[in-house]
Amino acid sequence: MTNPMLSGGDAATFDDPLAMLLACHVRIRKQLATLARLERHLPEHGHDEDARAAARAILRYFDSAAVQHHEDEEASLLPRLVARAADARPLADRLLREHGELAARWRSLRPLLSGIAAAQRSVLPPKLVHDIASAYRAHIEVEESELIPLARATLPAGEIAAIGREMAERRGVAIPG
Repeated sequence: MTNPMLSGGDAATFDDPLAMLLACHVRIRKQLATLARLERHLPEHGHDEDARAAARAILRYFDSAAVQHHEDEEASLLPRLVARAADARPLADRLLREHGELAARWRSLRPLLSGIAAAQRSVLPPKLVHDIASAYRAHIEVEESELIPLARATLPAGEIAAIGREMAERRGVAIPG
C-alpha cells in the first residue's frame, strides 16, 4: 500500500522533484489501468475509435513521459543518492536492472498497441498485459517504499533542487533561479 505521506499530486512542480516522480507513478498506474481496460474491450469491440484512442494515449505516455521518468532517476537521482549513501548501491542497481526489464517489456507491447492505434490489430494477449502491469506495480512499490524515502532523508536541499533543474532541462522547461 502506498504511504499517503509520500503522495505526489498532479500539482507537483520542479521545486519538489521527488513529488514529481511520485506524481508520475500515479499517471503510470492510470495508464496501466487503461491498458487493462483496453485488453478487455478489444474482444467485444475490436479496434473501434475508443480502442484506437486508448492505444494512442498509452503509446504517447510510455514513449515520452515514462522514458523521461527513468532518465530522471538514472541520470539525476540515483547517482547523487549513491554518492551520499554507499549502502544505496544495491537498491540503485536493482532499480536500474528493473528499468531495463521494463523497457524490454515495453518493446514487446509497443508494436501491438501501434497495430491497434492503426486499426490493424484487435487483440492484446492478457498475459502480456498482466505481466507488464505487475512488473511496473512492483517496481513502483519499491521506489515509493524505499527510494523516495531514502532520497528525502539523505539528499540535501541543494541537490534536490539540482535534480529539479535537470528534470526541467530534460523537458525543455525553463525554471527561474
